[in-house]
Amino acid sequence: MKVFKLWTQMTESLNQTQAAAFWQDYLQTEEAIYDQLLQKKDPHVQGKLADLAKEFSVEPTIFAGFLDGINESIDPVLELEELEDTTELDFTIDYEKLYYNMQEAKAKWLYDLPIWEELLTQEQRNAQRKKFLDAHTRRVEKVGRNEPCPCGSGKKYKHCCLNKE
Repeated sequence: MKVFKLWTQMTESLNQTQAAAFWQDYLQTEEAIYDQLLQKKDPHVQGKLADLAKEFSVEPTIFAGFLDGINESIDPVLELEELEDTTELDFTIDYEKLYYNMQEAKAKWLYDLPIWEELLTQEQRNAQRKKFLDAHTRRVEKVGRNEPCPCGSGKKYKHCCLNKE
């Protein structure tokens, strides 16, 4: 059976009590995999899925879940639904993209790993942080009271929506 399908079935079948314990354990496992993977300082990952899972001391199903999380940060992107124990993996991790995506996922425990200081310069990390903040900061343009109303009524803002606030 496809390992990603097993991962999906396993995570969807958890009840509320099981889910809390499972995800707590999984997040610790995920952190250990990232730490071990990043410590190698080699962005190229190659090998059979089962062998890589064994290398990181996890079941292939759990490793498929990990691959789901890192998939947007690698080249080429994997067809997760097609993964089997015997699938030969060969991809390269884009460290800057991974750092950005960890911020996107609000995974502070991952983007605060000490190894990042060796993989990306402070400037690179700051640039990714700025890129993230720019993409997630809402900017509201102030409308002057004598300007046309942004609602499209054609009236001045002071005679339209300013009065509704």
